[in-house]
Amino acid sequence: MQGVTILPFAGQTPDVARAGFVAPGARLIGGVTLGEGSSVWYNCVLRGDVAPITVGDRTNIQDGTIVHVTTKLHSTEIGADCLIGHMAIVHGCRLHDRAFVGLGAIVMDGCEIESDAMLAAGALLTPGKRIGAGQMWAGRPAKYVRDLTPDQLAGHQKGVDGYVRLARQHAAALRGEAAMVAPA
Repeated sequence: MQGVTILPFAGQTPDVARAGFVAPGARLIGGVTLGEGSSVWYNCVLRGDVAPITVGDRTNIQDGTIVHVTTKLHSTEIGADCLIGHMAIVHGCRLHDRAFVGLGAIVMDGCEIESDAMLAAGALLTPGKRIGAGQMWAGRPAKYVRDLTPDQLAGHQKGVDGYVRLARQHAAALRGEAAMVAPA
């Protein structure tokens, strides 16, 4: 993991699954656990310095995202098969399996995004709010907009699968094996 900062803090060292991908420029600090097939993209920061951050399997945390916690109050739990868009801020909250956080969205302390739910791009989920399963919220502050369709949910899963493949391609390219990996 050349160009990646894996920094122990307060006796805890980040734990990255063998099949996880952490891109150059990313910073993982302290109590961070990354699941199998998950990816942390370029210039992300996951800082588990004062509480833990857990990331489930096949979740992607896209470029420039910040994930942090709240001292003595809120860890950050991110489930499996989650999509977290570029430049998002995820802070002291819980994202259930298959949650989707759009580009540039902010999830604040004590929030929950249930399974198959979505916070739209640019939205701000204020402290303590909960997005119900299958719902989409948008705006600043975020409010319920509508339920997601089965086609949208299937599209989210395709996005998860695509990021798992793309992470493998980037990992191979960084090892100098780019010619050996077929495009997705």
